[in-house]
Amino acid sequence: MKGISPYYAVFRLRLLNGMQYRAAALAGVATQFFWGFIYIMIFQAFYSQVIATQPISLEDLVTYLWLQQSFLALIMLWFRDNELFDLITTGNIAYELCRPIGIYEYWYSKLLAQRLSNTLLRCFPILLLAFFLPASYRMTLPPNFQTFILFIMALSLGLLVLVAISMFIYISVFITLSPMGSLLIFGVLGEFFAGMVVPIPLMPEWLQQIVYLLPFHLTADFPFRVYSGNIPNKEALQGIFTQLLWFLVLSFLGKWTLRKVMKKVIVQGG
Repeated sequence: MKGISPYYAVFRLRLLNGMQYRAAALAGVATQFFWGFIYIMIFQAFYSQVIATQPISLEDLVTYLWLQQSFLALIMLWFRDNELFDLITTGNIAYELCRPIGIYEYWYSKLLAQRLSNTLLRCFPILLLAFFLPASYRMTLPPNFQTFILFIMALSLGLLVLVAISMFIYISVFITLSPMGSLLIFGVLGEFFAGMVVPIPLMPEWLQQIVYLLPFHLTADFPFRVYSGNIPNKEALQGIFTQLLWFLVLSFLGKWTLRKVMKKVIVQGG
């Protein structure tokens, strides 16, 4: 427990600090409601023009989109911590090296708490209102309680996977020294392969095969489709196991890569 307590302290302090920005959260709620309606209207227009049965129903897709907006801070890769970027690009990383704790675990705890605090402030108002909208825009409940529990598990593990992926953004800045470049590459590719631009069931089959080889879909598309029942419970359990494996692999690779780049870090000054 002694090895875990410093990271828990960092996580707790960062979470409490993030919960202070309520005004910014309310502004975010309004923005996400606006985009939620825009996306729903786009897909309603698409579904009204197609004759063939789609692999995901419009009702499930509406729920998918509201979940996407509610938990945006948990699933967007372009969500960033400028403080960490400044530490790397200005050379103040030297202060981090003096801490008697692991940098990877320390940064991971901070990023995890930052995403969680932003989500807790925004998700409940969006979810609450989405259940009382007119029928064509209304979010639905999961088919049963077991599905809801699987959704919570999938969403939680998806968050761990996403933060592990986002750590590579900060690690890459040690090499590129360009936070914006790393954010654009990871953000654009990650958002697309997570199903945030086009839901994965609506993608061509050849593209779906590529998507399922990558971990991005496990952070957003997978838990949201588990919620609606589009992914059956048995497949959901298999997917949760896959999430756990990806989390372990990405964490191992992230720590290994960070150790490699830290050996080449040169801090000038006296």
